[in-house]
Amino acid sequence: MKKIFYLILITIGIMGKSSIAQIQVNVNIGMQPLWGPVGYDRVDYYYLPDVEAYYNVGRGQFIYLNNGKWIFSSSLPKRYASYNLFNGYKVVINGPTPYLQFKNHRTKYAKYRGWNGKQKVIKFSDDPKYFVVKGHPHGAPPGQTKKIHQADKGDRVIKDDYSNQKGKKKH
Repeated sequence: MKKIFYLILITIGIMGKSSIAQIQVNVNIGMQPLWGPVGYDRVDYYYLPDVEAYYNVGRGQFIYLNNGKWIFSSSLPKRYASYNLFNGYKVVINGPTPYLQFKNHRTKYAKYRGWNGKQKVIKFSDDPKYFVVKGHPHGAPPGQTKKIHQADKGDRVIKDDYSNQKGKKKH
């Protein structure tokens, strides 16, 4: 009898772990900025080859080098004031501290400099999964905003920073 009891406990434990693993899918579509590229349910960082900087989606921070030091800021430095985030190419990088691989990323993604709008961004997407992104022109489908905000309760909402988006397209 004890063997059967222990077998049941082990089976429940295994089933519990597999169901937890299935539930913990990381989706952060609602946190991605309007200027982010389409096609991704989860993004940790964007690498911006034109300005050789990163953007941390979860924190809403740009990360760039200044005099040999990594700077974490809510906006790009003034030297990039005319840079258009909607037009520049974004490389999705999932994983911690990608800026520690900066030399590799700079070389690998140099070919994407100057792409100027050849990558479709969330703001101009008709895919309903992006309607939850704050500021999307189509807005959220009825009832979805409430569901998403309840699911993400306690998560920080990233505000759009248009200070670095001069010359953006008007639709």
